Amino acid sequence: MNSEKSVMQASVSAESKMKAVGKKFRIAGIGNGLFSGLTYGIYSTLVMVASGYDPLVSAAGFLAAPFVSSGLNDLFAGIWLLFYNAKQGRLKELSRTLKTKPGQMLVVGFLLGGPVANGAYLIGLAMAGAYAIPISATCSLFGSLFAWIFLKQRPTKRVVFGMLLCVVGAIIINWVKPEGAPNFTLGIICALIAAVCWGLEGVFSSFGGAMIDTDVAVNLRELISGLVVLILIVPLVGGLNLLGGTLTSGIPILWLVLSGLSAAASFVCWYKANSMVGCAIGMSLNVTYAFWGVLFCVLFLGQTFTTTIVVGSIVIVLGAIIVTMNPLDLFRKGDA
Repeated sequence: MNSEKSVMQASVSAESKMKAVGKKFRIAGIGNGLFSGLTYGIYSTLVMVASGYDPLVSAAGFLAAPFVSSGLNDLFAGIWLLFYNAKQGRLKELSRTLKTKPGQMLVVGFLLGGPVANGAYLIGLAMAGAYAIPISATCSLFGSLFAWIFLKQRPTKRVVFGMLLCVVGAIIINWVKPEGAPNFTLGIICALIAAVCWGLEGVFSSFGGAMIDTDVAVNLRELISGLVVLILIVPLVGGLNLLGGTLTSGIPILWLVLSGLSAAASFVCWYKANSMVGCAIGMSLNVTYAFWGVLFCVLFLGQTFTTTIVVGSIVIVLGAIIVTMNPLDLFRKGDA
């Protein structure tokens, strides 16, 4: 009898410990997701600061400057992560990862989220300013949709409602075109393209990130993205002279080095969140960068503070929170 009682007590104790570990793991995943949003808001602001200096601000055309900024930012982020992984003794894992199937799946996500999405995002920022930030944050909507289609992570009614709120917020932001922005609509479309591609990247990172060291995966992501943009895309858009001028300009490079550090931190935390709490929740937490990005642009860059951008940003962030969790849980007592 005593032995049976001891076994039952041990079973209950083990179950309690498992629940505690699971809860701690989830909290860590949510923390990573929120921090990724904050640092991506900082990155977005720093890239816009760098783009305000010559030769980037006076570059001809609308493709060269965003892709030069995107390529340099990602390359610097990759270099920051090389130093970090070297300190952790993980450099050999970079080449090993590329030989695995999960690693190759991640590379597809890297190309979608790096050269395509990041380039489109920076073009959106150049044309629509801070308005592009919350539009791109609808990536949580697309991430949840693609996770449902490809990963069979079926969304609940609450998640669907949160996704719809993200769409409503995007519509509100685009409702009134700001003055002095002739390419505003094209900028919004580019931000939307970025959102779709980041949604796809979230699915690939959720698949491969659970089996590959996150720090290694993000290091590869930033290096591959930066090199592809600088070696292949920048020459195609006629940006080689601009690239050379930017590299020798001084101040813009300093800002891009700092933005690269912020991007590195953001993507490491985002990939960790995706692998710890799932693609839909990880992306929904990450899109809080819409709030931070708009706030920092208003505070430090003199971005116009309009009703539509404020309301739309709040609606998108609220939608992201609803996708992530049931707000009523904040008012409930206990672990239920």
